[in-house]
Amino acid sequence: MAPSRLLTRPFRLTWAFYFCLFAVGYQLYPVMPLHLRDLGASLAQSGRFMALFMLGSGLGALFTGPLGDRLGPRRVMMGASLLCAAFFGAYAFVAKPIWLLVLAPLHGIVWSALRTSGISKVGALLPDENKAEGLSLFGLASPGGVGLGPLVGLYLFPHLGIQLHMGILALGFLGEALLAKQLPKDGPTGPRRALFQAPEPWLWPVAGLLFALALSYGPMPPYAAQEAKALGMAWPSALLTCFALGMVSLRFLLGFTGMGRDPLRLLPWMLALAAAGNLLLVLLPGGLGRHVLGALVYGAGYGMVHTLVFTAVLSKAVPARRGAGVGLLYFSFDAGSALGAWAIGPVMERWSFRHGWAVGSLALLLAIPLAARLAKRFGVRD
Repeated sequence: MAPSRLLTRPFRLTWAFYFCLFAVGYQLYPVMPLHLRDLGASLAQSGRFMALFMLGSGLGALFTGPLGDRLGPRRVMMGASLLCAAFFGAYAFVAKPIWLLVLAPLHGIVWSALRTSGISKVGALLPDENKAEGLSLFGLASPGGVGLGPLVGLYLFPHLGIQLHMGILALGFLGEALLAKQLPKDGPTGPRRALFQAPEPWLWPVAGLLFALALSYGPMPPYAAQEAKALGMAWPSALLTCFALGMVSLRFLLGFTGMGRDPLRLLPWMLALAAAGNLLLVLLPGGLGRHVLGALVYGAGYGMVHTLVFTAVLSKAVPARRGAGVGLLYFSFDAGSALGAWAIGPVMERWSFRHGWAVGSLALLLAIPLAARLAKRFGVRD
């Protein structure tokens, strides 16, 4: 399908919503650990905000995915944006670490509603043919936001302070609610279904693959900038920014050139590429160059694993349970991210940041055989 046929106004609006979601939301991930360190938290403790946030997001996705099927994704996008604005407003005035940790999983639940409803909305907008190419183009939104968010956040935080910075982010989510309101109204949602739906059985191995990928990703948002500062790097957001650039570059290339009749054949190769990038963070000498090169390679593989997995689910899931399938994928990814942030932080504190990256590399290497089996099982058969 030609890219021009994909770039309809509803697609562009949903793309803009998803880009802004990550550009605003990802300012929180590297900034909050630094804020907690300022409040007296240790290195390992500073990662617990991210761990609890992602745990709430993962558990919430099991319910917010079906909620989008029940209420319609547009309505969920609008309501969750307003709630996110309230959480950022609260962060501006909470000064005790314990209360920040209490808010984190609640905020994560709302964040999960934004992600599941956004991907469900675009899944409903795209035609079934060449859905992989459409999702690759849509997949440029989140890494674009991931690349911009930490760069802006790590610049603004020391200049504005936590109160003004969080206030600006709250206004950003008010803007998100207005943007979601411009989307086309949702179609009929069908008969009323239970808020929680059991996932289709074939989704469990796919969820396991995302869990392994997330283990390697979990420590990056809370600890990448802290390693950069410990090494005296002038560009503290280098790892997260180049991680996003890696995702954008390969998704952009494959989104416009196409991925062939059987895109899932790429799945084990993309996971191996992500593992190679993570190993570069372990093995290369130095600081800035290691962050840049390792993140570019890791991001390229990581981003395509996401695209291929969600393509399979959105293409094969029963339409009435699409949101439930997306919710399971986000649960598995967020649970893995939470475990990675919580468990790998103490490894980094006791030994070194490189030891933490090594744990993530091991999870990726062990998942490659599973990716090969999934590619064979769900790929196109002649």
